[in-house]
Amino acid sequence: MTRPPYRSATITDGIIRTTTRSFLYGLGQDDEDIARPHIGVIHTGGEMSPCNLTLQAQAQHAKTGVYAHGGTPHECPVVSVSDGLSVAHSGMRFSLISRELIADSVEATVRGHQWDGIFGIGGCDKNIPGILMGMARCNVPSVFLYGGSALPGRRHGRDVNIVDTYEMIGKVLAGAEPVEELEAVARACLPTAGSCAGQYTANTMGMVSEALGMALLGSSMVPAVFSERAPLARRSARVLMAAVTGDGPLPRDIITRRSIENACALVAATGGSTNAALHLPAIAHECGFIFTMDDVAAVFARTPLIADLKPGGRFLARDVFYVGGAPVILRSLLDGGHLHGDCLTVTGRSIGEELTQAPLPDGEVVRAVADAIAPTGGVVVLKGSLAPDGALLKVAGLRKLEHRGPARVFESEEHCLEAIKAMAYDPGDVIVIRNEGPRGGPGMREMLGITALIYGQGRGETVALVTDGRFSGATRGLCIGYVCPEAADSGPIALVRDGDMIAIDARAGELVLDVDLSAQEMAARRAALPSAHLERLGGLLEKYRGSVGPAHLGAVTHSGGVVWSRDQ
Repeated sequence: MTRPPYRSATITDGIIRTTTRSFLYGLGQDDEDIARPHIGVIHTGGEMSPCNLTLQAQAQHAKTGVYAHGGTPHECPVVSVSDGLSVAHSGMRFSLISRELIADSVEATVRGHQWDGIFGIGGCDKNIPGILMGMARCNVPSVFLYGGSALPGRRHGRDVNIVDTYEMIGKVLAGAEPVEELEAVARACLPTAGSCAGQYTANTMGMVSEALGMALLGSSMVPAVFSERAPLARRSARVLMAAVTGDGPLPRDIITRRSIENACALVAATGGSTNAALHLPAIAHECGFIFTMDDVAAVFARTPLIADLKPGGRFLARDVFYVGGAPVILRSLLDGGHLHGDCLTVTGRSIGEELTQAPLPDGEVVRAVADAIAPTGGVVVLKGSLAPDGALLKVAGLRKLEHRGPARVFESEEHCLEAIKAMAYDPGDVIVIRNEGPRGGPGMREMLGITALIYGQGRGETVALVTDGRFSGATRGLCIGYVCPEAADSGPIALVRDGDMIAIDARAGELVLDVDLSAQEMAARRAALPSAHLERLGGLLEKYRGSVGPAHLGAVTHSGGVVWSRDQ
C-alpha cells in the first residue's frame, strides 16, 4: 500500500497557507513540528461522569507518544452525555443522540483540519461507538483506547457496584431495606473514576474495540486508575504513528463483516450489553456495508457463553484484567472455532497472530469453549408477531426463559415509573412501554431505572418487560427491548392493549415474541390508530427525529459508507 502525501499538507504547504502556519505557530509549533503528520487526539474527557474523568490525563500520555514517534498531536475534546446522570428522566433522550454527535464531531475536526490520523479515547456507553463510527467514516489511520473501568467498592464483605445501588432503591421502596443502607451502598459502590464495573455497555464496547482490531489487545480491561494506562497510551501512539508514516491499515481495512462477527462473538461469549446489537450495525454502516440485527442474531446463536460476568454472572472487569484481559476470551473463542483469526488489526498483524501469546482461560472467570456456561451466547434476538424485525433479550443468568401473561401498557417511561414505584402491577404481567424508540422518544431511552426497581422489589423473576426503547447493559431479568418496528412507525407494539396475552420464549430454537391477536384484529386496530401528531420539539431532538432510522439497522442518521478524499 503506497500512501499519498500527508493530508495535512493541505493546511501547511505553500504560500497560500502562510496564514494557516501562523495559527500553528500560535499553538506553539515550530517548522519541524509543522512538517510532521498532524494527529487528532480525540477524547470525551471531562467532569460529566466518572467514566470520563481520567480521559484528559490519558490523552496527555497519548500526545507524548504521538510526538515521540514523529507526529504533532492536537488535543480535540468532544461532547459526551453521561448515562449515569441522565437515567430515568428526560435527559436520557440525549444519550443515544450523543453517539451521533460524537461521530459527527470526529468527522468535523478530522475533515475540517485535515488531520493525518486519529487517536481516540472514550470511556462511557455512547462515546466508544461514537468515536469508532467517526474513525470508520473518516478512514484515516486510527487507534482506539478505552478509558477503563472503575474498581468496585466493598460493603458487608462483598463487592458492590452502581447496579447494587439501583436495585437497593427498589428494596427500600418495597420496605425490604432501610434508607440508611441505601445511602451506605450509594457511597461505597463507586470508589474510583472509571466506567461501571460490570459487563455493561461501556466494558462490552471496550472489549469490542479489541475484537474489531481497532485497539491493542489487552488494553480494554486495565482499570481506569491503574498506572499501567500511561505506557499503554504511549504504546498505542507508537502503533498509530507506524500506520500513519508507513504502510499500516486503515479503519475500513480492519472493520469488515468478519471482524464485526468477531465483535458479536465477543458480546455473546461475555453475556454483554444488548446495546452492542445497536452499535455494531451502526459501525458497519459507516464502513459501507449492511449488518442487521438478524446478522447479529446469527452469530449470537452459534457462540457459547464462556465468561461469568455481571449482571448475569459473578465477576467484574477487574477480575477479567487479573486473568489476562479480553485476549483470554478471544483466544478461547479462537481455539474453539468461534473467531475469524485472519482479521486484520491496527498493528498490521492478524488477530490470530496477536493472540498466540494470550493466556489460557482460568476456568472460573473465563472458561474454555468445551466447558462453556451455556451452549449459545448471553444475548438473543426474538422475533414474532410483536416484533417482526426483531427484539433483544439478555439471557445470561436468566433462570426463566419463557413467560405468558397479560399486557400492562404504558405510553412512556414516566407513566410506567410511577406505577412501578407504587408497586401497582401484578405477578405474571407483561409490562409494555412504548413510544420510546429512536423516533418515538425521540432518543430511545434506556429503562435501567425501571428494571432495577423491579428487581429490587423482588419481582424480577415474576414479570416481563417489553419496550421499543433500550435497556442498559446493567439490566437483568426478562426484559425485552429494541422492539422493531417501533410504535412511532406503527409497529405491532402500537396496537397492544391492556389484557392482551403476550407470549415470550427464549429457549434455544424458539426465540419468539408474540401477541395473541389475529391478523384481522391487528389490521382493524391499525386502521383505528389516530393520525400521528408529532409535537414541535425544536433543536437537537427535532433534527434527530427527522433523520434517525430503525433500531434493527443501528438507529443511524445518514446514508453511510461514503468514500471521500482530502479535496472534498
